[in-house]
Amino acid sequence: MKTQSFTSDLTDQEWKILEPLVPPERPMGRPRKWSLRHILNGIFYVLRGGIAWRLLPFNFPPWQTVYAYHRNWRIEGLWESIHTALR
Repeated sequence: MKTQSFTSDLTDQEWKILEPLVPPERPMGRPRKWSLRHILNGIFYVLRGGIAWRLLPFNFPPWQTVYAYHRNWRIEGLWESIHTALR
């Protein structure tokens, strides 16, 4: 679990804006192992730092998980909504 904070992490105010945009947990699905805020912090770390996904520090969820969320959200158009909301 992440204990260190990074400059790329979402502030509480940013999370308050984004939380309604991200999909809720499915009632009949498997419980999430990682919070979506944690996933978003990982995505922003990679994108703001310009690093490869595989170089994501171990303080974040596995890079494969973070990448999969980013990829799916980009395909679904959610990433554009997230980007627009933070402008």
